[in-house]
Order: sequence, then structure tokens, then C-alpha cells
Amino acid sequence: MAQSTETTDWVSRYADEVIEESERRAPGKPVVVASGLSPSGPIHLGNLREVMTPHLVADEIRRRGHEVRHLISWDDYDRYRKVPNGVPGTDASWAEHIGRPLTSVPAPKGSAYPNWAEHFKAAMVEALAGMGVEFDGISQTEQYTSGAYREQILHAMRHRGDIDAILEQYRTRKAPAKKSQKPLDEAELEAAEGSGAAAEDDGTGSAGYFPYKPYCGGCGKDLTTVTAYDDDTTELTYTCAECGFSESVLLSGFNRGKLVWKVDWPMRWAYEGVVFEPSGVDHSSPGSSFQVGGQIVGAIFGGKQPIGPMYAFVGISGMAKMSSSKGGVPTPGDALRIMEPQLLRWLYARRRPNQSFKIAFDQEIQRLYDEWDKLEGKVADGSVLPADAAAHARAVRTAAGELPRTSRPLPYRTLASVADITAGAEDQTLRILGELDPGRPLTSLDEVRPRLDKAETWINTQVPAEERTVVRDEPDTGLLSSLDDQGRESLRLLLDGLAANWSLDGLTHLVYGVPKVQAGFSADATAKELPAEIKVAQRTFFALLYHLLVGRDTGPRLPTLLLAVGQDRVRTLLGA
Repeated sequence: MAQSTETTDWVSRYADEVIEESERRAPGKPVVVASGLSPSGPIHLGNLREVMTPHLVADEIRRRGHEVRHLISWDDYDRYRKVPNGVPGTDASWAEHIGRPLTSVPAPKGSAYPNWAEHFKAAMVEALAGMGVEFDGISQTEQYTSGAYREQILHAMRHRGDIDAILEQYRTRKAPAKKSQKPLDEAELEAAEGSGAAAEDDGTGSAGYFPYKPYCGGCGKDLTTVTAYDDDTTELTYTCAECGFSESVLLSGFNRGKLVWKVDWPMRWAYEGVVFEPSGVDHSSPGSSFQVGGQIVGAIFGGKQPIGPMYAFVGISGMAKMSSSKGGVPTPGDALRIMEPQLLRWLYARRRPNQSFKIAFDQEIQRLYDEWDKLEGKVADGSVLPADAAAHARAVRTAAGELPRTSRPLPYRTLASVADITAGAEDQTLRILGELDPGRPLTSLDEVRPRLDKAETWINTQVPAEERTVVRDEPDTGLLSSLDDQGRESLRLLLDGLAANWSLDGLTHLVYGVPKVQAGFSADATAKELPAEIKVAQRTFFALLYHLLVGRDTGPRLPTLLLAVGQDRVRTLLGA
């Protein structure tokens, strides 16, 4: 029974629709949802939405007790279109493989994988496993070269005139004027580009229309043109513009080629019985492959178009240097090195597919983690809103069970600050974290892993060297000697209170309280009880402490910094 749309999230609403449609099309059979990924280079976080949208819907269907298959078609029989910028282990010589299937292109030097497609597929498979994504992978190289699609190919060739007529409706249409928008930067253009399949030719040639393209028997490339085809004998003749090779083959026994994209995609919808498959903007505009495929799947292959929401762009907040150096945008693996899988799942679950969002690689990741921890608190005390509760549930568990999690999730910004100051020294890290809450001291770093490891990686790979925190070796005697009476008094009040307040909460109360006490108020006075000047005095005091401790105007939160530096060293640096 469909659930009330007022109390459900977008995932539940699609699950209702997909279950109902699947029962109408194929009663009693597993529900089929699908994704398609082209391993033509690093598979980025924009491509991940192609997987996460059907994954979340499939997982909801599975939770309801239905059998469901999430297919990921690896478009590894696509042509190699270009050499991606900056991929380690490659150089300009890889351009000689342009036009060959991705599985026929050598992997980057030093790779453990047999070809280009497998190299980039492996990183995505590992990331999906870490996120709890279950799927059935289908290699299109295996499907085509094994002859699995033979009948569909012959059928498409027999009906090439009908396919041509459908495509002709769109060839003669002018593309609608695009709405003005801010120009995309290089990273966004790469993310919006998708696999490039949407831009492939549709099979039109000088000898007529043929929806099939052979890979050349001479050079292995797809720069071929079909010049003749006999429906009765299935004899096909082609020539290659790259090497001049020409041959005639019987298509009924020939497995070295593939249907053009705008025919290939709807053929697979029918072949697999796909009920739900989203598509990116490059496939969803008027006259594009998804729209044209909707006509071809029914008229030619006797199938139905999937329910197919368009998904919006996924942006990056703070382009990661570790990824930009590779010439592309960050991948799911890059994201999972700095954030737990629950957070990454949540970012995709909480936004409808047509809503764009950003994934943070800069300081914004700390705010996102604060927001996530606040949500976890609301879930724990029962104050969470229904849609937020649903997104949280989809982030922390799948139908198969709970994802591994940090047993004691201390604030990410605290862990990052400690990692910044200690430079990964585990004994120092444990000392500092153990002093955060004396009433419940941390006894092992394993309690705060893997979140601690993610925060350390973020500090080490995403924070520029000039922004790292370096604690002074010696006191700044010049600054200390120049202080007026108020400055010296503020340091005395802080030093007098250190021992009694040596915890995160205690030091927070202390550093905010010193300017209040100096102004004649209680350290416990609230903001409503204080004049606006107190905030100015607090900022001035904080700046003084930062200069004396790390030689800058700002740094990690002062309570965390004080704990990290340690009582003895704090006293030395503050002139005690």
C-alpha cells in the first residue's frame, strides 16, 4: 500500500511508484532498477548520483520485503574518447588508443588491472562496497562479445528504417535556447560531462542509416562506416577510415561491435526489464537519448521506458588539491578518505534527485559534520522530523544491516584540530582526547576511529601548509613585555583557572569567562546579561592567546588548542 506523501521522503515515494509499476509490468518477478557507468577515467562524485539514486530506492523496496535487482551496467565497451588530464601512469602515447573499446586500452603504468576499464572500475567497486551499496554488475564488453545481444542487434538492423524515422524527428528540430546561467568552471564542466555517450553519433552515414558500429578488424577502432547490409544473409560490409581496412562479415555470427548509444540504451531497458533508471542532464534534454529512447524501446523492442527522474549536478566545495592534480573532480574514494560513509550517503539521501548540492572538501566539512551530529542527537531524543529521520536511517543502515560506525563520535572539528597540532603522534592524540571529558576519559584511539582517521586525512591532504597550526617553541617575549595591565591581568586569570578547568567544557567556560570577569560580571553571565562590548573584549583576548600560542590571529578552537598544547607548555608560552 502506498504511504502518505506528507510523512514520507522522496525515496519512499519513488519506491511506491516503482513497486506498483513493476507489478503491472512483470507480476511476481524481481523489481529491476539500473545505473550505467562508463569507466573512461576516474568515476567522480557526480557519477555517484547515477548509482545512489536507484540504490536508495532499491534499498527501500528491499526493506519492504520485495526482491530487487540493482543493475550497474559498466559501459566498458564504449569507445575510448580522450586521454584524461593528469592520470598517473599515462602520457600522450595513450592517444593512439582513441576509438578502441575501453577494455582494449592498456591500464595506466603500474596498475594491477588488465586494462583501462578494469583499472577505473575497481576504485568505484571498492567505494561502493564501503558505502554498503549492493549491485549486480554487467560488463557490456562481455555482453556484446559473447553474443548475448545478437537477436536484438539483428532485430535493430531489420528495423533500421523505423529507427531512422524516429531519430529524424529530432535531427530536424532546433535545440531550445538555453537559459542563461553562471559559467561552469573546469571541474564542473568535467562533472557535468558524464560518460560522453549522449554525444555519440546515432548511426547516420553516407550509405544510409545503420544502428550498429563494428570495431575494425585491422586497427581495433570504431572509425568504421557500414557500407552495405543484407537482411536475408546478415552480410555486413564496412570500411575503416583510420587504417583503410575493409571486410564483409555475417552479423549473425559477428561479435566485434555494438549498437549506437541511442539504440543500445533502450534495447537494454527491454532486455533487462528495467523499471527505474535515473539520468543526468546530458541524457535528459529534449531530443536526447532518454527522450528518444522512450520511443525506440516501445516501437522497436516492445519494451517500456523506465521511470527516470533527471538528477541534478553535484558540486564540490573547495576543490581538493589531491584530485585537481589528477585533472578531474574528486571521486567517491577521495570523499571516503575524509568522511565516513554515513555522511556521504546522507548527502545523497537528503536531497531530491533534481536538487543540486555540494560535497565539502574544505572547512565546510566541519559544519556538515556538526549538522550531522546534531541530527544524530535529535534522532536519539526523538525530536527529529519524519523526513530527516528517513534520510538518517538511509545513511546509517541498508536492508542488509547497520554500516560500521565510530563507537564514540567526537566532533570532527575537534579531531581535525588535534590531528593538526599533533601531526599524527598517537600518544599525544590520546592524551589530548583523553582530557576532553575527565568524567569519561578516552582509553583507546580505536573508540574514535574511523572518524579520527578521516579527520587526519583531511588535515594532511586538504588543508594548505600555510593554514596548518604550528605551536611556538619559545614564548613571544616581545609581545609579553608590551602588554598593558589589562592584558597581563587577562593572562593571570586564565593561568589561575587552568588546573581547575582542564577539560573541554571547563576551558570553554574559562576562556569565554575571563573577559566577563575583567569587566565586572560573573563568568556565568549569559549573552543577554552582557553589553555588546564584551564580545569585542573576547575577540581581543582570543587574538592575544592565538598570537602567544601559534603566532597567528586565529587557529583551532581555543579550548581544544589549550588541551593540545598541554598545561606546562601553555604556562611557559603565556609567561608564567
